[in-house]
Amino acid sequence: QLLESGGGSVPAGGSLRLSCAAPGYIDSEYCLAWYRQPEGKEREWVSTLTFTDKTSYADFAKGRFTISNDNAKKTLSLQMNSLNSGDTALYYCAAAPRDWVTGRCSTFDIWGQGTQVTVSS
Repeated sequence: QLLESGGGSVPAGGSLRLSCAAPGYIDSEYCLAWYRQPEGKEREWVSTLTFTDKTSYADFAKGRFTISNDNAKKTLSLQMNSLNSGDTALYYCAAAPRDWVTGRCSTFDIWGQGTQVTVSS
């Protein structure tokens, strides 16, 4: 399945790189994404990497976060820079099958366990 790693505690302004082991999902059949869930709040979308390597980001992530994959290692990554306390959350990796009818990502229904990111101000 999906297995996240790389979370931890960092001071504000610091950086972290999250990884998601995704064997079987790094190919043209799936979209991959990062979501996060702050404690006591709803889960929110962070970034997506489609099967055509198109990337998209939530507004709060633009210019600070970078999503990428490593085909050889079969991993998805999220490089996070200029972190602030608002980025404190449990970060999840997710996968969605390619919808061959619409040519888009279908519902993200494959999830990892999450990795905790804590940013201290």
